[in-house]
Amino acid sequence: MRRLSVICCNSFVFFISVVYCHAQQTDTAMLFYKNINGLSVAYRQIGHGPALVLLHGFGIDSRVWKPQIKSLSSRFTIIAWDAPGAGHSSDPPPSFGLNDWATCLATLLDSVGIKKAHILGLSWGGILAQEFYRQYSPRVLSLILADTYAGWKGSLPPLAVEDRLATCLQDASLSSGEFVAKYLPSMFGDSATQPVKEELAKVMADFHPMGFRLMAISSARADTREILSTIKVATLLIWGGADKRSPLTVASQFQEKIRGANLVVIPKAGHVSNMEDPSQFNKIVIDFCSAVRN
Repeated sequence: MRRLSVICCNSFVFFISVVYCHAQQTDTAMLFYKNINGLSVAYRQIGHGPALVLLHGFGIDSRVWKPQIKSLSSRFTIIAWDAPGAGHSSDPPPSFGLNDWATCLATLLDSVGIKKAHILGLSWGGILAQEFYRQYSPRVLSLILADTYAGWKGSLPPLAVEDRLATCLQDASLSSGEFVAKYLPSMFGDSATQPVKEELAKVMADFHPMGFRLMAISSARADTREILSTIKVATLLIWGGADKRSPLTVASQFQEKIRGANLVVIPKAGHVSNMEDPSQFNKIVIDFCSAVRN
């Protein structure tokens, strides 16, 4: 996979600087590129209807949304990006944090004319979705948080956070094969088929060491518990009942803090529930967004 390098100064300041780059055909959806503040940001855009923004977790990229892109694009305008530090996007500078990813996402949405959207975040993408709401709540039609955290600091015991972060920083130096072998088993429950496991393995094999480190650091530092009680839009929680990385106790935390939040559990699915049981996941999303629209 071709990676793009970016020369950055020590003080990274956002300014609106977006130009069209080029497009690339893939087996998931057309991949487009924008230059945003010196970063090449890849994204997929397809479909018609209300905007639905899909935010992937760390160590993966927009390809994990393939089942949603295929099934939901007849009802929604789908925007699925490769966050800077993942997929076909370039790596951000070492100082990059959650607020920078949120600003970058807002600028991307501006560039494609999306003013308001349903925001769906999986795992780390769910942490980003919460930060995006904190900064840009008027732009959020609804929130869909899947198998995520209130930041590791906000959802896990302190020793678990320290251990997980130290492990991730060390594992950023693993080879692709070693990385997949270590992390793939924790991504699914027992219901995942072999083809689905192989598909996710291909995505994970293309992880960016720099992006993985920065997303791990941002996850460990984040504590979004104070944001949760401020959320006023309709919020859906989708959780795999067999999630090993973010267990149902974390989902209960969200349900208690976010007024009116609805929790739907996919019983046998693990952390990447959208790939393990896409038909159920998609139906849950469609029903929720339709109710919000109506």
